[in-house]
Amino acid sequence: QVQLVESGGGLVQAGGSLRLSCAASGRTFSRYDMGWFRQAPGKEREFVARISWRGGSTYYGDSVKGRFTVSRDNAKNTVYLQMNSLKPEDTAVYYCAADRGLGFSQGYWGQGTQVTVSS
Repeated sequence: QVQLVESGGGLVQAGGSLRLSCAASGRTFSRYDMGWFRQAPGKEREFVARISWRGGSTYYGDSVKGRFTVSRDNAKNTVYLQMNSLKPEDTAVYYCAADRGLGFSQGYWGQGTQVTVSS
């Protein structure tokens, strides 16, 4: 069992930056690919970023490419999402998730952290 706790959300002006953190409990964190997703009010959940278990491979949703960077520190059981050049359309609840080999939909999820970007 892995528990995930996101932090770092908040209110920021357009063009600003935030760094989200996702702290994981459990000794198996380093075995899992990790992902970030977001969901805005009235919209479906959207894939944001993914990082492989060793951190060697990263993938991004088209809407965040070139602005967001995902990273992880397995020694600290933490995955990060650095968000730069934020836009009002980035406003959403951001979730981290762990893929235990069955896809994210059947993995472990955090409770989410709110990011609000003002124009």
